[in-house]
Amino acid sequence: MASDAIPPVPMDSPAPTGAALQHGHWRMRANLASGLAHLEQFLARAGFDRAPWLVVAFAVGIAAWFALDSAAQWLALLCGLAALGSASLLMLREDGRFPFARQALAAMALAMAMGCALVWAKSALVGTRAIERPMVVTLVGKVLDRADQPAEHRVRMLLATREPGTGRAIKVRVNLDADSDLIGLTEGARVQLRARLMPPASPMLPGGYDFARTAWFAGIAATGSVVGKVAILAPGDSGTGLGRAQRALSRHVRERLDGSPGALAAAFASGDRGAIAPADEEAMRNSGLTHLLSISGLHVSAVIAAIYFLAGRLFAAWPWLALRVRVPLLAAATGAAAGIGYTLLTGAEVPTVRSCIGAVLVLLALVLGREPLSLRLVAVGAFLVLVFWPEALVGPSFQMSFSAVIAIVALHGAAPVRAFLAPREEPWWARQLRHVAMLLLTGVVIELALMPIGLFHFHQAGVYGALANVIAIPLTTLASMPLIALALLFDTIGAGAPVWWLTGKSLELLLALAHWTAAMPGAVSSMPAMGEGAFLLFVAGGLWLALWSGRVRMLGLVPAALGVLLLVTLRPPDLLVSGDGRHVGITGEASELLVLRPGRGGYALENLTELAGMSGDVRALEDWPGARCNADFCAIRLNRGGRDWQLLLSRGDDLTAERALAAACERADVVISERYLPRSCRPRWLKADRRFLSQSGGLAIDLTDGEVRSVAQGQGQHGWWNPPPDRRPARHRPESAEPNAGTPAATATGAP
Repeated sequence: MASDAIPPVPMDSPAPTGAALQHGHWRMRANLASGLAHLEQFLARAGFDRAPWLVVAFAVGIAAWFALDSAAQWLALLCGLAALGSASLLMLREDGRFPFARQALAAMALAMAMGCALVWAKSALVGTRAIERPMVVTLVGKVLDRADQPAEHRVRMLLATREPGTGRAIKVRVNLDADSDLIGLTEGARVQLRARLMPPASPMLPGGYDFARTAWFAGIAATGSVVGKVAILAPGDSGTGLGRAQRALSRHVRERLDGSPGALAAAFASGDRGAIAPADEEAMRNSGLTHLLSISGLHVSAVIAAIYFLAGRLFAAWPWLALRVRVPLLAAATGAAAGIGYTLLTGAEVPTVRSCIGAVLVLLALVLGREPLSLRLVAVGAFLVLVFWPEALVGPSFQMSFSAVIAIVALHGAAPVRAFLAPREEPWWARQLRHVAMLLLTGVVIELALMPIGLFHFHQAGVYGALANVIAIPLTTLASMPLIALALLFDTIGAGAPVWWLTGKSLELLLALAHWTAAMPGAVSSMPAMGEGAFLLFVAGGLWLALWSGRVRMLGLVPAALGVLLLVTLRPPDLLVSGDGRHVGITGEASELLVLRPGRGGYALENLTELAGMSGDVRALEDWPGARCNADFCAIRLNRGGRDWQLLLSRGDDLTAERALAAACERADVVISERYLPRSCRPRWLKADRRFLSQSGGLAIDLTDGEVRSVAQGQGQHGWWNPPPDRRPARHRPESAEPNAGTPAATATGAP
C-alpha cells in the first residue's frame, strides 16, 4: 500500500526549499500581485468620481513638462507613461482580478501623457524667442492692443512689428507716456516710433516671478518704453472693437464717479484696473480682498445669476412665449449669453474664462435637472481651460481660482456640512445664524486653501482675509455690482446720478474695510520663498481631501502636515544676489534686510525683501557697524554654520589695481561683483562676478549648509530661458564655482 501513496512534492513541504521559488521574478510577481490587490481593494472601497482624478493626472503631465529640463526627459516621460498604460491593458485582463486598477493605471497614464504632449506642442507652436540683447531701435508696426493705465500715468501697447536686423515677425509690448497725443492710437493703427527694448525679464532671484515664461506663451519677444513721439501712419479701424468698448465703458464710469470709488467701479464694470491707485491696490491685497478686483467667479456668477433671474421672470410674464418655449431653457440661454459677453468685454482673462465656463456648465446642469455644484463640473471647467491655456497651470491665477472653487464645492458636499445646512423646524434667526456661520466657515476654508499658493508665489499671506470677505463679498455682490448695473441702465435716460452716488458710498465702504483690515497688526505674514517640495505637499494634501469621500480623505492631512512642518523650519537664505550682481541682500544680522544699494531700484528691493520673507525698511550695508565700506567695495564678516565667512562685495565703477584686488579676494570666502573680475581674484569658496552670474542668473546662497541655488537651475532647456550671448552657458564649469582645496565641502551649482 505504501508504494501506491502519492510521493511528496516541494509545494507540499512546510516551507519552499527551491532557490528559484525564493528569489527572482516569482517573488517579484507575487509582490506585484499583492500590491495590485491592495490597490484594487482600496479603489473598490473608496467612493470617488473618476473625472476629477483624470483632470488631475492631465495637470500633472503639464506640470511634469515644466519641471523636467530637456526634450530627452520629456520623451522619456512620454515613453514611460505609454509603457505603463500598455502594460496595464495587456497584462491585466478586462475580465480579470483587477478591473479598477487596470482602468486607473491606463487612464491616468494616458491623461498624464496627453498633458505633457499638449503643453510641449503649444510651446513649440506659439513660443516666441526673445530678442538677443537690449537695443534702441525705430519700429514700424500695427497696434494689436491698447491698455490705459491712468494710475501709472501711461498707456501700454502691444505691437506687431519686425525684429530689427533679422526681419522676424514679433510682438513687442511698449509703454507710452499718457500725456502724449493718443488720438487715433487704437487697435489697428499703423505707427512708427523709437523704443528702448529689453528681452522679457527672467526671475531676478530663485523663486521670483518669471515674466519671460509668460511672454514666451504670449508670443511677446521684447518689452520696453517709447522714446519721443509716436507717428501714426494710419489710424485705427473705424469699427467698434471690444477693446474700444471696454475703454469707453471704463472712461464713462470714471467720469460719473470720481476718485478711488470710480476706479473700483470701472474695474467691476469693464475689468480695467489701470486707474486703481497703488495704495488702494496694496490695501486690497493685504486685506485678502484683491480677488474682488479681478473679474472672476464672483463677478461672472453675479451677472449670470441676475440675468437668469430677471429673464426668467420676464419670459414667464409673456403667456404666448411661456406656452410655446421652456422658460428655464430660454432664461439659461440668456444668462449664458450675458456671461459670455461680459467675459469678452472685460478682457477674457483666464480666471474670467474659467468662471464663465463653470457658470455656463451650472446653467446646463440646472436645465438638465442635474446637481449644479459638483466636482465633476469643476473638473470639466479646469480641463477646458487647460486644453487651451496649459501654461496657466503654473500661474497663481489658475491655482487660486480653482483652489477656491474646489474648496467651496468639497466643503458643501461633505456629509457634516450637508447635515448642518439641512432644512429643519427652527426660528428664522436660528436659520440666519447657521447661514452666517457657514459663510464664515467657507471664508476660513478658502483662506486655508489659498494660503500656500499665496506664500509660494507672493511670499505673503493675509491673516484676516476670511473675516473681511464675510462683509466684502455680500457688499460687492448684493450692493455694489447691482448698483453699477442700475446706474448704467439709468444713464441711458440721463437719470443715473442718484444711483452713482449710492454706488460710490458702497465702494467707499469697501475701501474703508480694506484699509482698516490691512492696517491691523499682523495683517500680512511674510515668509521666505517656499520650496517646490513643500508646495507639492500642500497641493497633494488638498486634492486628496477634496476629491475623496469618507474617512479615507483624512489621509490628505498627512502631506499637508508635512508641508506645515517644512514651513515652520523654513529659514531665508543668508545671501540674495540679483542676476546682474548690483543688488545683494543679507539676512540674519538685523531685523532689517541689509542691502548693498538701498537707494536704487524699488522693484529690486521689493524682490529682495519678499524672497527674504522680511517686511519693513531695509538698511544700507555701509551703515551697519559690522561692515567696512569704501567707494568701491564693502566687506563684512558673517558667522554661519559655526564658522566665520568673509564677504567682499563690489559697488563702484572705478578701476581697481589688480594686485590689491587679488590680495583682497585671497582673504575673502565669497566675492560678489557686477563686473568681470580678473582670474587673479581667487576667493576661498565662491566668485560670483558678471561672468558667473551671466550663466547662473540670480543666486540664493545658504552659507550654513554651503549651498547655492540659482535661477538657471529651474529653467532647463525651455525656450524662454534664452539669455543673450554673454549669458549662455559656457562649455566648461566656471573655475570659481569649485571650492578651493582646504575649504569646507560645498556645492556651487550656479552654472546650468
